[in-house]
Amino acid sequence: MSAGELVAVYDADGTVVGSATRGEVRANGLWHAAASVLVRSLDGESVYVHLRSPDKDVFPSMYDCWAGGVVAAGETPAECARRELAEELGIGGVRLEPLFTHVFCEPPIRCHNYTFETRWDGPITHQPEEIVSGRWMPLSELERWAAEEAAPLIPDGRVGILEWFRRHRSRVFPRP
Repeated sequence: MSAGELVAVYDADGTVVGSATRGEVRANGLWHAAASVLVRSLDGESVYVHLRSPDKDVFPSMYDCWAGGVVAAGETPAECARRELAEELGIGGVRLEPLFTHVFCEPPIRCHNYTFETRWDGPITHQPEEIVSGRWMPLSELERWAAEEAAPLIPDGRVGILEWFRRHRSRVFPRP
């Protein structure tokens, strides 16, 4: 999405109230939304983590465990999730499970993050403008990494994955 493309503008409560260019949203710290997809392996043991391009307008050259992006004007978060997953990782035709919404508010970024999850063991095709590289990371390693403030994980992605672990702890790491 370029700086001139229209983005859905939200209010602080998560209601769509209009649209603005991506550049205006960034420059003016407008509330907006993003859709983020956690891609887990079919066995559920790993998550696909990728290194963002140095040309990204937000959090360049940092790692992310979510595929996703900004919700365009007239687009639902689920439509955005499907579009971004196909664009960034080349994954399409998969079931997306809605998870939760979390708010990231560190001005100038004020965003409602709609999260989804899918399972995938097929090929990954990076969008070169967005992603430099990626790999499968075991859940236990990702949880340790997300807890480290010094780890180069994007801030809103860190908030999202820590919330995911909080909500899914008993399913992910069952007690013997």
